[in-house]
Amino acid sequence: MVIHEEMTDQTQLVAFRLETQGYALYLSAVERVVRAAEITPLPKAPEIVMGVVNWQGRLVPVVNMRRRFGLPERDLDLSDRFIFARTSKRVVALVADSVDGVMILPREDVISSEQIVPGVEYIEGVAKLEDGLLLIHDLDRFLSLEEERALDSALESTLDSEHGR
Repeated sequence: MVIHEEMTDQTQLVAFRLETQGYALYLSAVERVVRAAEITPLPKAPEIVMGVVNWQGRLVPVVNMRRRFGLPERDLDLSDRFIFARTSKRVVALVADSVDGVMILPREDVISSEQIVPGVEYIEGVAKLEDGLLLIHDLDRFLSLEEERALDSALESTLDSEHGR
């Protein structure tokens, strides 16, 4: 799909599901969507981090969005997807039950979370659809400062042990 710069009156989102709720990320933050794979545990990582996967030679933390949003925990399923997305600090893999694909919506169909419920931590906005709402993630606020520090430390320890330091 070709994305044209002149589409400034539109919002491009990657829509996905956890349970029956729809979520989305801005397309510009998403690098790739792949089938879920085995996750290697990451000692001392924050509770929200399930572990890491080796993706294109990089150790990428896998984030448990179910835990963040208080949804029932379940084991990774073969039909699950990893959404590799960029935060301002790193690439993370988010686990989704399914990915609905790219949606292009008129900008007026996306409402800032501040207009609905000020102070919502992890949601940047809401997209109105015919069949419900999509909650749009703010990846830069998804991990707290404390979780970012713990993740940095856990990743550093893993890399150090791999390189025999």
